[in-house]
Amino acid sequence: MINKKVLAIILGGGQGSRLEPLTESRSKPAVSIAGKYRLVDIPITNCIHSDIKRMFVLTQFNSASLNSHLKNTYIFSSFSQAFVDVLAAEQTPHNKTWFQGTADAVRQSMHHFLNHDFEYALILSGDQLYQMDFNDMIEAHIEKGADISIATLPVNPKDATDFGILKTDEDSFISSFTEKPSTDKLPGWESEVSDEMKSQNRHYLASMGIYIFNRQLLVDLLSDPSRIDFGKEIIPQSIDTHKVLAYQYEGYWTDIGTISSFFEANIELANDIPKFDLFDNDRNILTRPRILPPSKISGTCLDKSMIAEGCLIQAKQIEQSVIGIRSRIGKDTVIKNTYMIGSDKYQDLEELQTDAKENRPYIGVGERCVINNAIIDKDSRIGNNVIIDGGPHLKDTKNDRYVIKDGIVVVKKGAVIPDDFKI
Repeated sequence: MINKKVLAIILGGGQGSRLEPLTESRSKPAVSIAGKYRLVDIPITNCIHSDIKRMFVLTQFNSASLNSHLKNTYIFSSFSQAFVDVLAAEQTPHNKTWFQGTADAVRQSMHHFLNHDFEYALILSGDQLYQMDFNDMIEAHIEKGADISIATLPVNPKDATDFGILKTDEDSFISSFTEKPSTDKLPGWESEVSDEMKSQNRHYLASMGIYIFNRQLLVDLLSDPSRIDFGKEIIPQSIDTHKVLAYQYEGYWTDIGTISSFFEANIELANDIPKFDLFDNDRNILTRPRILPPSKISGTCLDKSMIAEGCLIQAKQIEQSVIGIRSRIGKDTVIKNTYMIGSDKYQDLEELQTDAKENRPYIGVGERCVINNAIIDKDSRIGNNVIIDGGPHLKDTKNDRYVIKDGIVVVKKGAVIPDDFKI
């Protein structure tokens, strides 16, 4: 089944500088999550489970990895109208600039969208973690006769200062908007929420950056090239002139915009009962199928950790960590509070012999290492007896091998950390 009324537009985001160094060679939607998925898999999965199977992904930075992933993952029947297409920023006779903002990205790509038959445009972010049935939001949009709908998340006063806050009337239509209000300006911005949200002191409605626009209205609003961003211009300017509905979502949602939020979201997945459920039969996350052997684990004490396919692990202990595909971890190594993204391939015997001869660490983590509060990006080489002890005691640092942000040590993709190195 395919929802022919809705066309999904997934925004790949800008340069992703707050997620560096993870975005140095890949776009934000292509960043790995949970050891085997990509961030872009989240909105695409939510669309497919909602029978929305016509999707465009807009991107302009480091799109090769994203293109490859989408091409190898989302393959629909030749007899279906379903597709996932990447639209990278392109110069045309009428436009010679890159995307200037979220609305500008949609404007520049509009001629591609209008080749398709649809009534509603569902605009999504490519860097959020959540599980949502978009049909409920679409039905509310249609039933209320809305021109625009915005998914909103009830938040507490502490979190409200980090979001655009929307105030609604008794019919859930938005009457006013304020961007990241200070604590002293919050009184009066409360909206009607469920009893459960009230019990958690979540009285404020934060915009999730998920929108539904009626087709012609989207075309009309974007006819003005001075409007380049949805959150800063299109939405605030539309509240007084159009029926803008707030759709309340009360499930788990987080914005993967910084290294700390990315780290926390991944590490939280290893909890006994995580907020984001990867084991839901009806809402399972879709990604590229890989033909990998089962993980082999020898002599390792595992606690609150997730191990992806194809790993070779001889560590002493792994705790509160996520270990990605094809990871190799040597004997007597202790890993805690760490997201190890994994590797693109296995090293063959000849490569291992060459590395040994040239005194270069193998891909993965060596023996007798202690690693805590870290992200180890793909294909990194960490030698023996290495100590990486992240935490608030470390100052922000940036060099060719690793970056430290908010106490989290991020070993760069393909970096080589020699034997006996300490951070």
